[in-house]
Amino acid sequence: MTGKLQVTRSGETEHWTLHDPATRNALTGELVDALAQACERATQDTALRFVVLQGSGGSFCAGGSLGGFAESIGQALPAGETDPLIVMNAGFGNLLNALCALPQMLLVAVDGPAMGGGLGLVCCGDFVLATPSAVFATPEVTLGIVPAQIAPFVHRRLGDRLARQMLLSGEKYSAQQALTLGLVDQLADDLPAALAQQIATLRRAAPGAVAHTKALLHMLNQTPAQDLTAQAAIKFAASLRSAEAAEGLATFAGKRKPGWAA
Repeated sequence: MTGKLQVTRSGETEHWTLHDPATRNALTGELVDALAQACERATQDTALRFVVLQGSGGSFCAGGSLGGFAESIGQALPAGETDPLIVMNAGFGNLLNALCALPQMLLVAVDGPAMGGGLGLVCCGDFVLATPSAVFATPEVTLGIVPAQIAPFVHRRLGDRLARQMLLSGEKYSAQQALTLGLVDQLADDLPAALAQQIATLRRAAPGAVAHTKALLHMLNQTPAQDLTAQAAIKFAASLRSAEAAEGLATFAGKRKPGWAA
């Protein structure tokens, strides 16, 4: 597979590489669809045991691409129309669920920034490895936007207290801080070598037992996450159409503070 998602196979392991360096691997509709298709295919692949999700060009993922939403920012939805933002945003929530439901072990390898939706991808990993230069943040609220689809997955990964700190502050976290929080499991200067070592260790686990165990674990969390997908999409769409989002994104582009931060 080529384009914004590059898939390479080596035996029982696939590397899924987000590849759009010009945008720091931002989550466009094309990339989300490609990841969803990869998940669907992997679910049927009984010979596949490990999936490594990573970014290219010194970045993991800069978060959601707002390019397709530009005309909707700060604009009210015309009366009687169904909001297309809801469908688009729910698609990303469905992707996060699909990543968590993979029967294979999902290893996430983070180098550089993992922001917003990119951090949501990180929270789907069974094991998360990062370089010391990795940076993590959910800046949505500082832009007047709801971190809608990622919230349940950040909460699942970090628990209520730490998820609130991250989602409500928009603060950046270093790789070492992310390790301390439990967002990251291991720091490594040589990420490929660390991944190879981790996979070698994980081979002790029988693939069938892993698949069934992951299915049970996913069931424990699936109902809340699934129930929230639709509601999260509605809240995201409403926030993006708000005056707050218009101001937040404009002030971010202009490198100045929005009114609520003055």
